[in-house]
Amino acid sequence: MRPLTQTLSYQDAVRIIMDAAVPMARTERVAIGAAHGRVVAEDVRAAGDVPPFDRAAMDGYAVIAADTAGAGVHSPKTLTCVDRVFTGQVPARGVGPGECIEIATGAPLPAGADAVVMVEDTARDGPAVRVLNAVQPRQHVGRRGADLTTGQTVVRAAQLLTPSRVGALAATGIAIVNVYARPTVAILSTGNEIAEPGAPLAPGQIYDINRYTLEGVVAAHGGTAVVLPAAGDSLEDLGRALEAARRCDIVVFSGGSSVGDRDLMLDALQRHGEVRFHGIAVKPGKPTLFGSIGATPVFGMPGYPTSCLSNAYMLLLPFLRRVARLPPWAPRTVDLPLARRVASATGRHQFYTVRIEDGRAEPAFKASGDITSMAHADGYIEIPAQTDVVEAGTMVTVTLFQ
Repeated sequence: MRPLTQTLSYQDAVRIIMDAAVPMARTERVAIGAAHGRVVAEDVRAAGDVPPFDRAAMDGYAVIAADTAGAGVHSPKTLTCVDRVFTGQVPARGVGPGECIEIATGAPLPAGADAVVMVEDTARDGPAVRVLNAVQPRQHVGRRGADLTTGQTVVRAAQLLTPSRVGALAATGIAIVNVYARPTVAILSTGNEIAEPGAPLAPGQIYDINRYTLEGVVAAHGGTAVVLPAAGDSLEDLGRALEAARRCDIVVFSGGSSVGDRDLMLDALQRHGEVRFHGIAVKPGKPTLFGSIGATPVFGMPGYPTSCLSNAYMLLLPFLRRVARLPPWAPRTVDLPLARRVASATGRHQFYTVRIEDGRAEPAFKASGDITSMAHADGYIEIPAQTDVVEAGTMVTVTLFQ
């Protein structure tokens, strides 16, 4: 046994980890249908005007605005309808003085017309159309290039492609966009006791939880999970696993980072790379390891499921988002009174899970090895390292799981 006699503060651990987060430089070209949530790698400019022609903004009649001057309910102006045009059609003829053309919303404006009268402001009898409300030039007309003009920047490099930005790309006819590649994240569980869900448990075995929780965090925050086979509790197995995993952009191990005789991740990483720290003054998640093999960052997460997932949220998530060039994570929070008194060990920054019940934060933490500590919680509160008790009724900030 090798007890952790020195631990970093949570703040120092975050600083070291974030300093090592190098934004992705690789790029790839993807179809815009697959581009939602990706980060653009270069400015994209419009190849043409949007819309590409003057068009009707209302169903009604394309007119010469001057022909409607003075029109009102009691003094209508009568025009002759000479044609009709729908979306996707090119007008067969233009509009002359005293004429109008029936037009659908989005249809190209006929030559000669400079306004559209809404159908609600007209009354029709055969080809005769009585205009009951005057319009001004350009009224109810969508001008060519009103949204984007040729050469205008549609999206800028490093912007996140939201649905609206993808829509803007589609509006200009762009089908392929250059984006930053998603970082690949090797996920690997360690331990002779690990079994895959669906398989029968042998004596002394437990099902692998951390692989699946880590996969979820990676997928939700800009990475591509690469799941590797579980590694046994030997330096040889862990060394081979580390060498295989380093082909990815980020490596995340779970298990083997604590202080037992078979917790060998520290030794394996020292043998194959560099250790930046081992041990953080947090609860849960104290025996967390961080280092690198060459330029590849390596996280050694605790094997306990709650410790592993908690530190994935607090440490891996912000690191991954910076590498993926995503905006910093800003989860929702809510301020509520604490339902029951909570004791905390001084000297360790605690992330304490809670449920929201009847407008109060109800403690939900059970133990670091119990995944339901988080599965049955709505969020967590933070208890600073210097605080040993938070009394019932204290207003606390709950960071919500999303």
